[in-house]
Amino acid sequence: QVQLVESGGGLVQPGGSLRLSCAASGSIFSFYTMGWYRQAPGQQRELVARITSSGSTNYADSVKGRFTISRDNAKNTVYLQMNSLKPEDTAVYYCNAHLTVDFNSWGQGTQVTVSS
Repeated sequence: QVQLVESGGGLVQPGGSLRLSCAASGSIFSFYTMGWYRQAPGQQRELVARITSSGSTNYADSVKGRFTISRDNAKNTVYLQMNSLKPEDTAVYYCNAHLTVDFNSWGQGTQVTVSS
């Protein structure tokens, strides 16, 4: 199983930007579909963005045009650039690595708070 460590969360004002990073261990990172999920208090975890091994991406409707997911396979890292942040983006953001049902890993999460 790949080990994931997120970083880059914090407090930001509405309209601001943050970039999340997720560093992965292991030598087959490039084969994984990588995703960012988030979970707000009292809500279910939801998909924010996902990038496949070939670089195809998809986004939740709520973040399209504001967030960008990317990956650097040489650094075993996936990023989430978040622009024009809104208070409703406040959540714990989790990194996910998925290869098969048996190879599916989560990071510990990083808090993002959007507030003035």
